[in-house]
This record gives sequence, C-alpha cells and structure tokens, in this order.
Amino acid sequence: QVQLVESGGGLVQPGGSLRLSCTASGFTLESYAIGWFRQAPGKEREGVSCSSSSRSSPLYDDSVKGRATISRDNAKNAVYLQMNSLKPEDTAVYYCNAKKYGLVRYDYWGQGTQVTVSS
Repeated sequence: QVQLVESGGGLVQPGGSLRLSCTASGFTLESYAIGWFRQAPGKEREGVSCSSSSRSSPLYDDSVKGRATISRDNAKNAVYLQMNSLKPEDTAVYYCNAKKYGLVRYDYWGQGTQVTVSS
C-alpha cells in the first residue's frame, strides 16, 4: 500500500540543472526523515542529501554541496532534489528514501530515476 515514485530524471548536458521529484502514497511524508541516494553502475549506493526535523539544516554529500537543494511539499506529499551545475560524475540512478525511527523503524524506498549527464 505504501509507495514512493521518483520522476524528473533524464539526459542533461554538463552545467545544466535538474529537479527530481518523489511522490509518496499510502503514508504521510511530513513525519518522516527524507533523503536522496544514488547508485552508478558497478558502484554501491551512496547518500546525496538528507533532511529531518532533528537537524537545523539539511546534510549534503561533499560531492554535491553547493549544487543541490533538498526540499519537501507537504501539501503534495512529495520531496524534491534540485541539482545545478551538473557534472558527468553525477550520472546515476537516483532513489528517494523516507525513514522514521522509534520503537518500530520504517524505511521506504522508491524505484529510482535515471540521471545521465553527457554532452
């Protein structure tokens, strides 16, 4: 019943911009920590950005710091990743994630959206 669906990926030129979207259904994102991860061919999945109410500001991996912005729209039950000044090394499948910790831990993942940065 719960689901996360990513969209907004595609082919972009180096230096271009992209906004990835992740829409949740079956649960409310507002009470969850959110994050974006990516996985390139032959590589392990790595964290890109995350945000939660326990932190004063979002966290970003050094590779995207200054180029990426994570945000959410509670009215649309969605999370976004705005990326600017894209580089070829940003090429990967991007996944959104929602987590909630407590006595019971919830951990939901989307199916991923392909981002390819190439001339």
